[in-house]
Amino acid sequence: MSAPSETIQPTPSSRIAVPPVTPNEPPHVLIGGAGLAGLFLGILLERAGIPYEIFERSAEPRSPNILPAFEQLGLLDELLSFSKPSFGVAMLTDKLKLIGKPLASNTDIIGYDRVLFSRPDLHNMLFKKIPKEKIHMSKKIVTLDQDQDGVTVTFDDNTTARGDILVGADGAHSAVRQHLYKTLEMDGLLPKSDTEDTSKGYISLLGTTSSLDPSNNKKMLDEIRHFKTPYGTMGDLFDVTDIEKVSKVYFEDKLFETWTHGRTVLIGDGAGAVNAMQDAVLLANYLYDITPTNFKNIKTALSDYKNERFEAIKDQYPQSHISAKLIFGHTLWERIIRYIVFNWLPASLQRKQMVKDTAYRPQANFLPKAPKRGTMDTIPQNHSKRIQREKGEQETKERAAVLAI
Repeated sequence: MSAPSETIQPTPSSRIAVPPVTPNEPPHVLIGGAGLAGLFLGILLERAGIPYEIFERSAEPRSPNILPAFEQLGLLDELLSFSKPSFGVAMLTDKLKLIGKPLASNTDIIGYDRVLFSRPDLHNMLFKKIPKEKIHMSKKIVTLDQDQDGVTVTFDDNTTARGDILVGADGAHSAVRQHLYKTLEMDGLLPKSDTEDTSKGYISLLGTTSSLDPSNNKKMLDEIRHFKTPYGTMGDLFDVTDIEKVSKVYFEDKLFETWTHGRTVLIGDGAGAVNAMQDAVLLANYLYDITPTNFKNIKTALSDYKNERFEAIKDQYPQSHISAKLIFGHTLWERIIRYIVFNWLPASLQRKQMVKDTAYRPQANFLPKAPKRGTMDTIPQNHSKRIQREKGEQETKERAAVLAI
């Protein structure tokens, strides 16, 4: 895998005063994007005592592998209050003929119920947890400059913000990514794979209906309104769905190589809400480890974050690709495979895959761990270097105190 150089050319700017170096203070983090990843990162940094600001281009808030982290933050009960348990999935044809039923989740093994919730409801919950003074709306990033002393972002209203680290948390098409990649490409530092267009194999509209009422049925309005479901037509569901609770999700068939350069790091690249929030958890752990705050330690922390997270994503990517083909594919071969998997694959193999898919559950190193739930083992994560060092220093002091008696 190719990797960009870590050399940063100083960017002179007479209009921006460089803040004094304060190595004993935690880094000041600028977060571009108030989506799920940006908000969740903000909540984690709040608990870690790391200063941050979130900048969102919109004028108003937009619309079970992460559940242990929610439990750590004391947010699990609130999340479950507007969630619905998922007891299983059935795949049907347009004639409501059963294609197959994937194996239902086993709470005794996994430890958590699989739940469904409206994405905007989750967004609103997280948004309310961020102190008002730390989130700035109508702030579209148009340029970024980073040097040995800090990173500066300029917004479309000609205002600027300066910090130690910039987190691009607004997806694969973010302004942060576009500007960073453009700069790296001009300098010949961007891997060729990252210059290629992103293909979108599938697009989904996700929504949460209100209570279903047959009297609300409306006339078919478009080509898919007549599709049948166990609850009426798709049109019936559309008519009882609040448009504000509908999200367009792109299933992007690409794994970017470049996640970080200098003081800038990218998270939540359109890989789904759970993956985006897992990015936030791992990144918060490495930001917590930065001490003292200097350019070398910042680069090391961001690089270590990428290395640990990339391995997990690299393992998940092929499986996600296969799952997308299996669930959404329309070719004859894809239909045959889907029928075989959902009807002939032994339950033991499906259960083994379910355990593998839910074993990666990163938690915040700087918070008490959520209790172990379920009988399955989870994938271990890297320990906090800062906590280990501080623990060692405390033990040394205690031994010295005993010897001095």
